[in-house]
Amino acid sequence: MTGTDKTNGRHDHRPPLTIYLAAPRGFCAGVDRAIQIVELALAKYGAPVYVRHEIVHNRYVVESLKAKGAIFVEELDEIPDTDAPIVFSAHGVPKAVPEAARSRRMFVLDATCPLVSKVHVEAERLYGEGYEILLIGHEGHPEVIGTTGQLPPGAVHLIETIADAERFTPRLPDWLAVITQTTLSVDDTKEIVHALKERFPALALPRKDDICYATTNRQDAVKRIAPHCDRMIVVGSPNSSNSLRLVEVAERAGCPRAMLIQRAAEIDWPLFRGIGRLGITAGASAPEILVDEIIDAFKARFTAEVKSVTTAEEEIAFKLPRELREMPAL
Repeated sequence: MTGTDKTNGRHDHRPPLTIYLAAPRGFCAGVDRAIQIVELALAKYGAPVYVRHEIVHNRYVVESLKAKGAIFVEELDEIPDTDAPIVFSAHGVPKAVPEAARSRRMFVLDATCPLVSKVHVEAERLYGEGYEILLIGHEGHPEVIGTTGQLPPGAVHLIETIADAERFTPRLPDWLAVITQTTLSVDDTKEIVHALKERFPALALPRKDDICYATTNRQDAVKRIAPHCDRMIVVGSPNSSNSLRLVEVAERAGCPRAMLIQRAAEIDWPLFRGIGRLGITAGASAPEILVDEIIDAFKARFTAEVKSVTTAEEEIAFKLPRELREMPAL
């Protein structure tokens, strides 16, 4: 089915397409705060501002901040002696990192997401009460490294799968507590917690769910639209945990094919030939400009109608570090 371009009378040979745009999508409060911290630090103190690890897992965001004067490093020993601000990323850091920064008298601005910090505090409380700690998460992810690093070596046991949960042997089964990475699949995590609870009925659970509101909301929005879509695009970076989980959630919810895409230039157009319904969402570290770019790319090839599907409203905002609170908003 094709239409007529009424502006010039020519026949429009572009096929029709309905785009279901998931909401909420994109930046969460923690990501927004972290990026603001780098931008405000650059505005107040000038370049350079050093950032330990990617401030958030998105190449576009990182490159944009580099262009403004941010310098990204993986470890503090890459930073020369300087009075310039050092920003810790939104994912959080092991305790040894701020300790090393203090020993060098570095000026630190901590952009750790407050919901990640909550998990850190929870881990310390549980450990102090004598619990053996299980952390559900993905090995090597910076958030997992940061949370594990709040406690002495060996105090935290990483559980990635149900198989891990089934073979874990605790020291004292009645003194076992679980915490989680904030960006996991809600459904996968429930299954792992259930497997642990079956084995260890006294398992202490978080007072409040560790998986953050933004991760939960974005997964719920995808579950709403995925069954109605021929394809689903998740805008995000391959090292973004919450974005990868959205791809998995979309396919489990009934979308025949979901894929992670960083920029419109990456779209493999043959995969979208013949589709009539496309779902689009974005991970919590993906800016809206990248969503707009991908929608525009489809509008150039389809007569596209965009329908927003909203499953929750988000009005959460987190305080900036005291040093930056007097700055005007950028």
